[in-house]
Amino acid sequence: MAEEKKVGVITHYFTKVGVGIINLTDGDLKVGDNIHVKGHTTDFNQTVESMQIEHQNVNEAKRGAQVGIKVKDHVREHDVVYKVIG
Repeated sequence: MAEEKKVGVITHYFTKVGVGIINLTDGDLKVGDNIHVKGHTTDFNQTVESMQIEHQNVNEAKRGAQVGIKVKDHVREHDVVYKVIG
């Protein structure tokens, strides 16, 4: 079983473009990382294919940043984002 480490929480979701905003409260995130988004009605895994900070594409973001990533499913405020390790 792969280990999961909390990296942040969803603070906003843009329905039209399918982008979730993650507040990186507990860790870093980079393009290529596998993440698990979990909440009351949310539960899916995906690979981070692209990330933006203030509408600029970035390859990685450090703890404390707010990043937007394209998500394959609807996410909700307060959903927790975990980085899947291994």
